[in-house]
Amino acid sequence: MFVDEAEDNFGFLGKRGAFLRGGNFRREARWADAFKEMGLLGLHSHDLRHTGNTLAAQSGACLADLKARMGHDSDRAALIYQHATRDADQRIADALSARAKAERKKAEKKRKRGDDDGSAGALVPAS
Repeated sequence: MFVDEAEDNFGFLGKRGAFLRGGNFRREARWADAFKEMGLLGLHSHDLRHTGNTLAAQSGACLADLKARMGHDSDRAALIYQHATRDADQRIADALSARAKAERKKAEKKRKRGDDDGSAGALVPAS
């Protein structure tokens, strides 16, 4: 579905052209009928919201971003979507590794220039 970027454009409108409020959304949008037509029995509109927000979290959205996307006020509600994933763990490890390598390069350049300040600022292996 494409919806123009203007803030007053909504994906689902009621019979009179107004946006659908929470209380009448399921009935008016006819989600159950649409999902049944597509052969997606047991799928609910909230499943789509959960998937979208989980993907947003995995793409790097921070807690504040997720809260804004979902209209949540509490951190607890938004934290549900920040599932720990192997991919996220690998990205974190890769970023830390890249940072350590960059610091080593900087320290090596300083040492070669004779600008070594001893062990101050040196990276220490974790045990």
